[in-house]
Amino acid sequence: MSGRHYVTVDQDASGERLDRALVAALPGLTRSRVKALIESRRVALADGATIEEPSRKVKTGERFVVDIPEPAPATPLPQHMALDILYEDAALLVLDKPAGLVVHPAPGNPDNTLVNALLAHCGDSLSGIGGVRRPGIVHRLDKDTSGVMVVAKDDASHRALAKLFAAHDLTRIYRALVWGGPTATKGTIEAAIGRHPVDRKRMTVRRSGGRRAVTEYWVEQRFGPPLAPLASLIGAKLETGRTHQVRVHLAHLGCPVVGDPLYGRKSRSTAQPVALRTFGRQALHAAVLEFRHPTTGKLMRFASELPQDFRSLLAELNGVK
Repeated sequence: MSGRHYVTVDQDASGERLDRALVAALPGLTRSRVKALIESRRVALADGATIEEPSRKVKTGERFVVDIPEPAPATPLPQHMALDILYEDAALLVLDKPAGLVVHPAPGNPDNTLVNALLAHCGDSLSGIGGVRRPGIVHRLDKDTSGVMVVAKDDASHRALAKLFAAHDLTRIYRALVWGGPTATKGTIEAAIGRHPVDRKRMTVRRSGGRRAVTEYWVEQRFGPPLAPLASLIGAKLETGRTHQVRVHLAHLGCPVVGDPLYGRKSRSTAQPVALRTFGRQALHAAVLEFRHPTTGKLMRFASELPQDFRSLLAELNGVK
């Protein structure tokens, strides 16, 4: 079923959802598979316009091009990549993840992930509790978030670390550059987070139906006028660990993370530094991870410096060229 396929909408399908129309025309595909193809930008109109909404209504005579990739292997393959390993023993591995690296295989990212690199580095020793596509992965960072992660190398360590994360019995500190800045120099955001009711890719603060989420924050530095800063460097400590928690909470506070494609904002003011307006990812870094070793019980603390692109952005905001 892989390869390029062309589908022309007939009168009977007019007004139907795109994903339903494609399933009817390509019976070898399930609706979930078609939806994944659309969301991974593999469906386009014949004139070249890419379609990203499975719910888009089709019209008679429209011609769609569907590119179906070769099936990915059920189990990720080892791929050798350089890893910045901060600590490693028989039970676990702590690394400094670069921005741009996906943690585990998923639609649109079948390989060249952290899992592929870990399989090459650790061989068969990784914990299998996370499943065949997520061996050793106890927690994850978003693709464009950099910083400290811990990986389990055996099942007992995986279970123990998972309990620490579930009970929030560890310390996780992030650093973020945000637009503007909070009025207070420090505070606590307590606002439940759940899936956005319309856009399922986003999380949002929910008055009902969300899960408890708490973030402690403090201002490390303000850039620009003190009462109306252009941007601020924020420290954030997680008391809970919800999906996109720091990004959602800071946006809820009115100061979204610079460069955040989901929760941020685009600035069109040419008076602002170019580096700030064009930063190509969310300016978010997992700076500190502290936990007790699952085997020895020793308290372990790992810290990661801001990556070069983040430091260069701060340098420009400080007027350093």
